[in-house]
Amino acid sequence: MARILSGIKPTGNLTLGNYIGALKHFKDFQDSGEVYIFIADLHALTLPIDPEFLRNNIRDLAAFYLASGLDPKKATIFTQSSVPEHAELNAILQNYLYMGELSRMTQFKEKSKNMKDSAIGLGLFAYPVLMAADIVLYDADIVPVGEDQIQHVEITRDVVNRINKRYGKDTLVLPNYKINKVGARIMSLSDPTVKMSKSDPKGDIFLRDDMKTVRKKIMSAVTDLGSEVKYDKENKPGISNLLTIYASIKEVSIEEAEAHFVGYRYGDFKREVADAVVAELELFQQRYQQIIDSKEYLPVLREGAARAKLIASKTLKRVQNAVGLLDIDND
Repeated sequence: MARILSGIKPTGNLTLGNYIGALKHFKDFQDSGEVYIFIADLHALTLPIDPEFLRNNIRDLAAFYLASGLDPKKATIFTQSSVPEHAELNAILQNYLYMGELSRMTQFKEKSKNMKDSAIGLGLFAYPVLMAADIVLYDADIVPVGEDQIQHVEITRDVVNRINKRYGKDTLVLPNYKINKVGARIMSLSDPTVKMSKSDPKGDIFLRDDMKTVRKKIMSAVTDLGSEVKYDKENKPGISNLLTIYASIKEVSIEEAEAHFVGYRYGDFKREVADAVVAELELFQQRYQQIIDSKEYLPVLREGAARAKLIASKTLKRVQNAVGLLDIDND
């Protein structure tokens, strides 16, 4: 049975893009593999963030996980910081990834391009090292990611191959990434050439938006010249984005969505997309609020951390032994 691992950073208000690209699909893995889903709270510290804002985001994300259909009896759900092995393995792996590799990472270049060198933290630069530790710590076979995270899995594969070549082929498990066929990258409603990314109040649909706001944002979404509802990312990026949202929510192919909307005017098309999104998010928000009110996420996170630590400690010990660190309890 494959072991599947994924996580989300609690750095902002999660969007419909996060829901479609990740949250909605986490539950699909529960019956096909051993699932580990974590909250990447240590990664959230790589850029300045208000402590209370971070704590609230962590609570929200835990509730979002459960509201999306993750079953704590089938999936191990935990916070990264509650399993110290993440940081300990990070300290080892940072010696096997190199500054040239890390400086070429797209995410680092994008996030640091407007920052002075004196303001760039080591954690931001070495972000891929911690992410590699996250993945290999659980001997993950499959890592579901968005398109913008493929590079991080690829550099994880590089470090796994490097360590296995030096210390033995069974030291670390080589992971593979998996991208959802529909909805892997949801774009902003106000500018469909950029990703929906937690920072555009007009173009982003946030998971805690009220339904009136959700509907208004979709009805105000940028469309394109012409009147045909057709998937064409180059010439019709706005319509293509709305078709992707509809297809992802309805769990149909883009082709099926296109066929459904043949002959529709843009206004009627957007109204039906809004209906689909509102119907899904309304139930999701009701479940989320129940979880927040009852605080049922707390025992889930405690039990998840205990289960995660059982696996993580074995991997860490295996790596420590491989690289030559002394086991003072069993040597």
